[in-house]
Amino acid sequence: MSWGTELWDQYENLSQHTIKGIEFLEKYGSFLKERCTIESEYAYKLRKLVKNHHPKKKEEEDNQFSTSITFVKMLNEINDIAGQHEVISETYSGQILKEISDLVKELKDERKRLFHDGQKYQSNLQNSKYLLDKFKKSYEKSFKEAEKANDTFVKIDADINLSRADVEKARVHAQQKSRTCEECKTDYANQLQKTNELQRLHYSDLMPSIFQQLQDMEERRICCIQNVMKRTADVHKQIIPIVVKCLDGIISAAQSINPREDSYLVIEKFKSGYDPPEDIPFEDLSNPRNGDVCNSLSSNRTDTLTVRGTLSVGKNKRRGLLNIFSNNKEDCSDLPPNQRKKKLQQKIDEIKAKIQQETAARDGLMKMKGVYEQNSAMGDPATVEGQLTDNGLKLEKLQNELLKFQGYMSEAEGHGSALSLTRENRSSISEDSLSRSASDSSVCNPMSYKISAPGTPQQIHGPESGIGTSQPSITDEAEHYPDPEFENEYEYNDEFDAVLGTGKALYPFTGQSEGSIGVVEGEEFDIVELDQGDGWTRIVKRKEYTSQLCMIFFSPSGNAVD
Repeated sequence: MSWGTELWDQYENLSQHTIKGIEFLEKYGSFLKERCTIESEYAYKLRKLVKNHHPKKKEEEDNQFSTSITFVKMLNEINDIAGQHEVISETYSGQILKEISDLVKELKDERKRLFHDGQKYQSNLQNSKYLLDKFKKSYEKSFKEAEKANDTFVKIDADINLSRADVEKARVHAQQKSRTCEECKTDYANQLQKTNELQRLHYSDLMPSIFQQLQDMEERRICCIQNVMKRTADVHKQIIPIVVKCLDGIISAAQSINPREDSYLVIEKFKSGYDPPEDIPFEDLSNPRNGDVCNSLSSNRTDTLTVRGTLSVGKNKRRGLLNIFSNNKEDCSDLPPNQRKKKLQQKIDEIKAKIQQETAARDGLMKMKGVYEQNSAMGDPATVEGQLTDNGLKLEKLQNELLKFQGYMSEAEGHGSALSLTRENRSSISEDSLSRSASDSSVCNPMSYKISAPGTPQQIHGPESGIGTSQPSITDEAEHYPDPEFENEYEYNDEFDAVLGTGKALYPFTGQSEGSIGVVEGEEFDIVELDQGDGWTRIVKRKEYTSQLCMIFFSPSGNAVD
């Protein structure tokens, strides 16, 4: 079916229909443009959402749990999904929308041209009909005038009263009108023939051709909409497998969540390694001496225990100082045993990785040097010497660091066996041991070679702070007290009056840090603090002239001796 034959008389309706069709195509293009914007904004917001919820570096310790790991994987998959929506937006805007825009412009130009030609053909036909009507009216007028002139001539010719001249004049006039009528008739006939031919051509050839081209244009527009709808669906369909794969990745990641493993990681993260506190001993008040011992032990167990289970002298008075210097120790001694070993192992692994990297670099430099020595044209071996020297210094420094932290690790792994007192040892404290801590024992720092005078504050290595803090020295007699100016700042702690046991050093310790004391292998000493598992304890060295309380750390190979 053709518009040229079926719609030969629907010129105006076809004009309105085609303009509406082009407007519909423009509307569909506007729809796709808005969809591109939505897809792009959706992808942008998804990426922003992923970025805002992606774990920060400071949260790395919490990201070891399976839920956190799965959450990160889910964020990555969602980020990939956002990328697919960007693909939709880019494909629509870069290809489909451009084609629609070009087609709309092309259709508008073609429609304008076709209807311009149609208007021209319509105008020609109208002009021809106008001339035909004009010639027809002229013919009708001349025909009437000729008939009238002929009737007048007949009347005059029949009237005997009129002269011959009047009759001749009427005859000539009638003949002229008759000739004029024939001429108008001929003109009318010719114009009618032309108009009929033009009208026949107009409706059989010219306008059908215009209508056919309009029909082709309309069908091309419809096909364009059809293809665009298919392509938009195909673009979306192509990304669906990728989106499904991303969703499968999220499901797979969710299946990897392990509640028990997360619970175990919580244990690994927060386990201190300390033992639960022992039962509080019964205080027999009927025995005064036992009551004094129990009071002393109770004071040691309760009043001086810190959060980490270590003993602290005058902790309320020294809180500000401890808070300043208690963090970021190199040996991590301020951490609980388990956490300390974990941190030290991480540091050891980092150093080993650096050593491996520097070793590989050194091997490369050695090979380069060998190549230069074999072929001087390749380079000067002396240029590699400086790099090898720097590399050697770095390796030496890293090796020293590794040995140092391995030593810290050895200390951390053996903290429980270095100087641990059994419950039986602590409960069977003799009166002789108790008195010896106040009258017979004396402690000094072998690095200072100074004798401490009575009442002089000495430096004690705090188990938590890692620095020395002032504490009154213990003299040979119990009546000695610190100077009044120190009484308000430091509180005397009775924990040093009780000797809880004796110990023996299994290897020498220099005690170079402030507040620590050195011992030699085999040296015996008195223990005046309960072992809390932090690797440090307080001892009283059996010296003859000096008396000082100090901290010492023992190797894991050391064992406490009663």
